Amino acid sequence: MNVTFLGSGTSHGVPMIGCACDVCRSDDPRDKRTRPSILIDLDGFRLLVDTSTDLRAQALREGVDRVDAIFYTHPHADHIYGFDELRRFNHLTRRPLSAYGAEETLAAIRQTFAYAYDPDAPKGGGVPDVRLWHIGGPFSMAGREIIPVPVLHGTTRVLGLRIGGFAYLTDCNAIPDASMALLQGLDVLVIDALRRKAHPTHFSVDGALEVVTALAPREAWFTHMAHDLPHAATCAALPAGVALAYDGLVIECR
Repeated sequence: MNVTFLGSGTSHGVPMIGCACDVCRSDDPRDKRTRPSILIDLDGFRLLVDTSTDLRAQALREGVDRVDAIFYTHPHADHIYGFDELRRFNHLTRRPLSAYGAEETLAAIRQTFAYAYDPDAPKGGGVPDVRLWHIGGPFSMAGREIIPVPVLHGTTRVLGLRIGGFAYLTDCNAIPDASMALLQGLDVLVIDALRRKAHPTHFSVDGALEVVTALAPREAWFTHMAHDLPHAATCAALPAGVALAYDGLVIECR
C-alpha cells in the first residue's frame, strides 16, 4: 500500500495570500503546502481521502488519472470544495464514483453541491456522478478493511481512517479513548500538527508528539501544517522516526 500526500497544508495553504514570512517566501519546495488530502493506492485501487480545494492542481502535479472511491473526513471547505473536479474522473473511467462519509458530511455535500443532487437543478456543463454512502462502521474496499476512527476537531466530529498498519488523522485536537484503542500497533501514523503554539481545534506539534509517544508507531508524519513550521528546521528538531510530511511525498505502508 502506497500513500501519496497530495496536500499537507492548512485551509489557507502555504504560502498564504499577502504574507511575507520566511516560510511563505521559502525556496524549499517542501514549504509549499496545498490543502490537505492523500491518495491511497491499494494494489491498484485508488482511494482519495477528501477532495481538497486544490484537487485539480494536485492531480496534475502528481499525474493522477484515476480515482476509484473517495473517503470524506468532514465537510469543511478545504476538504470538500474540490468536489466538482470529480467529474473529470467520471469521464476518464466512464463510471460513477462512490464516496463514503459520516451522515452529517454527506448532508453537507448534498446541500453545498445541490447542482449534482437536486433533480430540478440545471445539468448544463455536466455534473459529478458521485454516489454517497454512509459509514456506519468498518467496511471493506478492494479486499481491505477500512476502519473509521472518530476524532474531535474542536466540537466537530471528524473521521480518520485505519487500513492495516496505516492511520490518517487530519483536523483534530483530541482522540477519544475508544479511538485510541483502534490505533494500537500502527506501522505508520499521519496526524494533524498545525503549529508550535496551541490551537483550539488542531494539535500543536507538542500535542501531536504526545499522541505519537502514546501509540509508538514505527514512523509518524505530521500534516495540516501552517506557515509557522519551516520544513527543514522543524524536522531537525523532531525525534527520530517523526517528520513533517510534504506535498508529493510517497510512503510505503506494510
